[in-house]
Amino acid sequence: MIRSDFSRIDPKRKNTIDHKKKQFANATYKQQEYHYRLNFYEVPPTAEITLEQFEQWAIDRLRILAELEACSFRNKTPAETTAHITPLLQKWLPLSANTSSSIQGPQLKWQDPRLNSERQKDHYSHFILRLAFSSTEDLRRRFARIESALFKLRFQLDDAKERQDFVDSLNFDWEKVSEEEKRELGADLLAATPSLRRQEMEEGGWFKVDFEKVPELVEGRRVFLKRGKAYVPVKEQMSMVVAEFGARLDKGLELTARALPRLDEDDRLTPILTHLSKNFATPDSTLSDSDSAVTGAPITASSIDHLSTSFPLCMRNLHMTLRKNSHLKHFGRLQYTLFLKGIGLSLEDCLIFWRQSFKLITDDVFNKEYRYNVRHAYGDVGGDATRRGRGYSPFSCQKILTEHPPGSGESHGCPYRHFSIDNLTGLLQATGVNDKDVLRGVKEDVEKKRFHIACNRVFDWAHRVEIKRAKEDGSSGVELNETIVHPNTYFKRSYLLKNGAKTASQGDAMEM
Repeated sequence: MIRSDFSRIDPKRKNTIDHKKKQFANATYKQQEYHYRLNFYEVPPTAEITLEQFEQWAIDRLRILAELEACSFRNKTPAETTAHITPLLQKWLPLSANTSSSIQGPQLKWQDPRLNSERQKDHYSHFILRLAFSSTEDLRRRFARIESALFKLRFQLDDAKERQDFVDSLNFDWEKVSEEEKRELGADLLAATPSLRRQEMEEGGWFKVDFEKVPELVEGRRVFLKRGKAYVPVKEQMSMVVAEFGARLDKGLELTARALPRLDEDDRLTPILTHLSKNFATPDSTLSDSDSAVTGAPITASSIDHLSTSFPLCMRNLHMTLRKNSHLKHFGRLQYTLFLKGIGLSLEDCLIFWRQSFKLITDDVFNKEYRYNVRHAYGDVGGDATRRGRGYSPFSCQKILTEHPPGSGESHGCPYRHFSIDNLTGLLQATGVNDKDVLRGVKEDVEKKRFHIACNRVFDWAHRVEIKRAKEDGSSGVELNETIVHPNTYFKRSYLLKNGAKTASQGDAMEM
């Protein structure tokens, strides 16, 4: 006999249940407790945050992931990657250990409001980006790879005791090797792990796991294999933890991908997530006047030719085309005008620069067809009252890469993205980049669609002497850690590396 379910609602009758009593009306938990600095991100967050926090937290985490990926593309060693990423983590995504808590008592240190705030941002930002990067298999694979690299970096930097407490809390189903089996396989274990002393081998603990879970150790021949099992010493448990993190993250991304269609109805989150997923290739960058201005630099219409040696390739190409043809089409003019505005060229000097550059036309034609567009870009005319006086912002690399691809006869866009390999190589050689290894690296980056990495590769080679000197004496006064993702950042960094000490002294003199 079939048992009747009296709690079930007859579909032909009106549902009169209070909406507050429906499933998921109230979360079973709202504020998660963060006992440890590390997180496996298994429990999704449900507490409320603002849309501003939603977007800003995701952008800050995306900066870190992009830098990690850039380190991988540049073949940096683990030590170099750690040195590069650590200050950026402190800037964009700090995550302090319990030992830094101001609360007395070892069992309550995690309740420090500062630690909870940092760990909440880390928790939420991970799940926000998980939503943004679950739509395609390629994005899921890249996200899992870089998140695993970030987890590994944090695992290495974590406090030893807190790290072990975190691992113990995960309750892994790792099979412990018995003392009898350890004695039986003692010689083999010692031979397979040359970095381990006999005393450590005998006194330390060992685990048996499927060899697929520790590919890094198997590849490095640092474990003993028998019947499909890898015998891993406690000393090498990091590889097992990172592998477990990656496996669980892959499953979580698959589940997130199935739930994505439900978000289509939310017109608040979908645009933000779409924007974030596009920025995974080249992170977007907002540029303020203070970020792009170079104090004491002589930015005038007559100095642009000389300054162009510090321009990125996209702007260098526009400048060379302008000098060759005495003309640029609309989007080329707009891209170049906003760049010049961003480096500190005044509206008056910009009008003079364009008028002198368009030497094949009369003053009347220039005033009728081009003058207004320059003034509009600067915000001198047109637009609403809130934007007037500021105009448009200089284009970031992400905007140049994804919007308004150049057509026939147009020179705007990104040469690494929009040029053929042969034309790109010719342009690089015309600007003085003749090193075969650099050109080969640029070609590989372009083929793998790592356009901003190719640009940074050229920057590092062109400024190799200045970068070495700046690292030795710290005289440039410019941030060298972050990957360049904005043409105006490229110019500022290049100019300060070449003229740092002189510019700084001029700026101090002007202030006095």
